[in-house]
Amino acid sequence: MALEAKLVSWDSGFHSLDQSVAERVGLMGRRAITALLLVPLLLGMTSCRPKPVVELPVEGNITDLAVDYIARLAKGDFSAASVLHDAGMRTALPGNKLAEVWQGIIAQFGSYQNQLGTEIGRIHEFDLIFVTVHFERAFVRFRVVFNSNKQVAGFFIDSVEDSLTHLYQAPSYALHDSYTESEVIIGSGQWALPATLTLPAAPSPHPAVILVHGSGPHDRNETIGPNQPFKDLAWGLASQGIAVLRYDKRTKVHGARMDVNSITVWEEVVEDAVEAVRFLQADPRIDSSGIFVLGHSLGATVAPRIAAATEGIAGLILLAGASRPLEDVILDQVTYLGSTGHLPEGEAAVAEVRAQVTRVKSPNLSVNTPREQLPLGIAAPYWLDLRDFSPVQAARDLGIPLLVLQGERDYQVTMADFALWQQALHAQPGVHFKSYPALNHLFIAGEGQITPQEYYRPGNVAREVIDDITRWLRERMAK
Repeated sequence: MALEAKLVSWDSGFHSLDQSVAERVGLMGRRAITALLLVPLLLGMTSCRPKPVVELPVEGNITDLAVDYIARLAKGDFSAASVLHDAGMRTALPGNKLAEVWQGIIAQFGSYQNQLGTEIGRIHEFDLIFVTVHFERAFVRFRVVFNSNKQVAGFFIDSVEDSLTHLYQAPSYALHDSYTESEVIIGSGQWALPATLTLPAAPSPHPAVILVHGSGPHDRNETIGPNQPFKDLAWGLASQGIAVLRYDKRTKVHGARMDVNSITVWEEVVEDAVEAVRFLQADPRIDSSGIFVLGHSLGATVAPRIAAATEGIAGLILLAGASRPLEDVILDQVTYLGSTGHLPEGEAAVAEVRAQVTRVKSPNLSVNTPREQLPLGIAAPYWLDLRDFSPVQAARDLGIPLLVLQGERDYQVTMADFALWQQALHAQPGVHFKSYPALNHLFIAGEGQITPQEYYRPGNVAREVIDDITRWLRERMAK
């Protein structure tokens, strides 16, 4: 199995498992033809015509009913789902037939992940609720048809997408006339990576920022659902006169050739970031004294290791960097998701991860420990490599400027991590901290309790973050 199938994003939460699988699907394009295989079958399920039978109306909001209908199907409770059917649907699609249809959907699109959102419409006397559902290999938009009694009178596949990137919109702070972009290659040989260099239109040389992803097989934009936070950062900073280099991650481009049983953070993150630094140092359009590394999540956690592995880095920008052991962060994530009902296995899943974390911390952990017994199925060398690594101590030892930023609504990397960075580095010169009450792990604004579904709503990195990074960089360059 390719590396990306297992080395999924802890830092983007378990929603990033969704993101990584969606990105690696190559067999389907938008509105995939495979959907047509199911549509004829589903067209026969509709009973969108008046029924002679008088039936009692169903109570509740039809949007909630549509969400509940899909949830019952996902749980395999087909009898409960059939209760919402009108007479025509009950005849055409009794519980056993409904089970067959749903299993056919699973066979085609992979396992159910979660629901991402709803839209409402109407045709003649029927109300339509469109429910977008994330399966392992696709995003499927279902159309659930309701009659005047709020009963399900039809069930269709409306469309199928392999990603949600078409929903991305450029942020208002991206001034496209103020920069240019070119395709470049980072590194050489078997691990060479495609990349994008964004250069301000103003005269060079420019200060520059290298964007380093979180864990998982990210592309250069760190695409998650319809969101592309690294593109936002690149365009926003370049609009302010700062060059930005971003690249596809090795686990995305070369994951199929990587050895899942021996990988460490060096191969996953550090080595390619070091190559990116060297690339910029050799470019005369870049001010070699003004090269900064911006790490997000795992990229922020190991940014001190990147700086220690190369010379000439002017400072680090840490966005949502974990300061605690990775295995503890993962356990906290799973516990949180369990508390919000976003783990189908509930407490059993939390207990399993807790046991895996115990194995990681055990002095008996060895390279021979089966990776299936460890968090996220990541092999023991990865955990052994991180065992003695303290991000805050490594940052303190560097003695270079740091900007530490944190979203207060982040459940992947929390304010507990931010507090540890502050506690360890508050007295160190050139270190600045800021947290943002409304921002999540992607530094996109939201409201209320954070759940994985929020990452599938389109948004952009907050302008305030772009402005704060720009201001800090200019202050560093002026000294």
